[in-house]
Amino acid sequence: MVKSSKRYKKAVASADLTKRYALTEAFTLLQGMPPVKFDETVELSAHLDVDPKQSDQMVRGTVALPHGSGKTVKVLVFTDNPEEALAAGADFAGLDDMLQKVQEGWLGFDVAISTTSAMKQVRSASRVLGPRGLMPNPKSGTVTDNIAEGVRAVKAGRVEFKMDKTANLHIVVGKRSFSAENLAANAVAAIEALGRSRPESIKGKFISSLAISSTMSPSVTLDSKEYSKY
Repeated sequence: MVKSSKRYKKAVASADLTKRYALTEAFTLLQGMPPVKFDETVELSAHLDVDPKQSDQMVRGTVALPHGSGKTVKVLVFTDNPEEALAAGADFAGLDDMLQKVQEGWLGFDVAISTTSAMKQVRSASRVLGPRGLMPNPKSGTVTDNIAEGVRAVKAGRVEFKMDKTANLHIVVGKRSFSAENLAANAVAAIEALGRSRPESIKGKFISSLAISSTMSPSVTLDSKEYSKY
């Protein structure tokens, strides 16, 4: 069993973690916990009232965070017009040459975007990209013929989310250095995007619970009023 650090124990003792909190209050509590030496990523974690074994109840989507994710995102575009993609701000672009590098094990990017016409060839790398969550997908906006718009959206703070096999998912909502107000605004956008991703077969309650945490902190549970309409 891994022992908790003194810093983590102080974080747990700094607030009543058995309670549920409104968004801004929750982020204020999170930022009041003892910090670490790097700018932690902050996530919104959800447990959903769905059956992950049912294919029609899978949940995935994207959210455009109003205050960005705080992360520098490296974007690879699979296209036969790499000049256009690079001019739009992509870090890497190409088709056959990029696919060869990926299949040889190179994964020096955070998001992969593909044009519609390139997808036939990109699928040859699905065994490499798929397990790492890097496979372009129309539902996440990463298969598009408007490369400039796609690259800008990702660079500006568009974040993808996908439910796991236990009906849980995590959405990045910023960095701990953000203000509590900006983190709360990003979280509102994330909750709304999650609500829009409700499967059509789910008619009752969709979001069972929500909590926030940073990379090295305990979780702070949100008041159900923050997501009761979902």
